[in-house]
Amino acid sequence: MFLGGFNSHMRGTKAEAIADYCRSSGNACVRLDYSGHGESGGDCAAATIGAWRSQALAVIDTATRGPLLLVGSSMGAWIMLLAALARPDRVTAMIGIAAAVDMTERLIGPQLEARHLRELSESGTTRLTSEYDPQGYVISQALLMEGRGHLLLNAPIMLDAPLRLLHGSADREVPWQLSLELMQRVASGDASLQLVKDADHRFSTPDNLRLLMRTIDEFAR
Repeated sequence: MFLGGFNSHMRGTKAEAIADYCRSSGNACVRLDYSGHGESGGDCAAATIGAWRSQALAVIDTATRGPLLLVGSSMGAWIMLLAALARPDRVTAMIGIAAAVDMTERLIGPQLEARHLRELSESGTTRLTSEYDPQGYVISQALLMEGRGHLLLNAPIMLDAPLRLLHGSADREVPWQLSLELMQRVASGDASLQLVKDADHRFSTPDNLRLLMRTIDEFAR
């Protein structure tokens, strides 16, 4: 099951590559657009981490059966971990790509300047610039506040399933040190981080995708 990042969609490069891999290897594959993303309805600015977690769990419960390999990209790695904590009997392994765990606190919070805080207080939303969208991303007070109830890096993460983390050394959106901290927090003794030279946050070059498929192949045979 592929879980995409914030403001991404289920027809992105990595999602399509994973779907192609699954078709060729005889494995089932499921992916989703969270509310406010891609082909799903709803307003992204009105949604929260908890809502997206619930949507991922609904897909797991209704559209999958048997052993489950979760692959989470950026924010999707946070959703992946939350889903695995809720369904530990289903999840046999996890792969995180540029894992943006606790992003509301660790990544978005530090970007907020006085004007952002004022806009959040007055209207409930603000906009942050992004190299991936010329209009930037709308961030809501609800996303930030509700996200505090799902933070993981402030305590041991009690998951025993194998965890593989892939992170680019040239990632300017999510520092690789966040993946290192995640690896250290997970209880599983089978956890590793591979730092990939010159890879950026997209992690979608042909070489990056080949590495991702080799990592998936470790568990999806």
